[in-house]
Amino acid sequence: MGAVMVYVTATDTVEAEALGRAVVEARLAACANVLGATKAIYWWEGEVESGGEAALVLKTREELVPELTKKINGLHSYDCPCVVAMPIVGGNPAFLQWLADETAPPPA
Repeated sequence: MGAVMVYVTATDTVEAEALGRAVVEARLAACANVLGATKAIYWWEGEVESGGEAALVLKTREELVPELTKKINGLHSYDCPCVVAMPIVGGNPAFLQWLADETAPPPA
């Protein structure tokens, strides 16, 4: 199992929490951490913009990233939400097993 952390930004903590809850309930992530308010500076439509956002970190399996991304894109208020996955290269074996167990398909 390839474990990953998925970083997502949202308009605010309310949206971040709603996104996190939706993907955890769908078992597309084992855990969602809403990190709270951040300040973003970015290019958008030819202009440098800035504004407040909230950060969300999801822990999941690599093979679920496409479906998780599709789910977030469908629920997100942004036209082009940030959804990026980073590999987890090590860690607490018990936690990584829990992550795998909580994102596994239910038994048939």
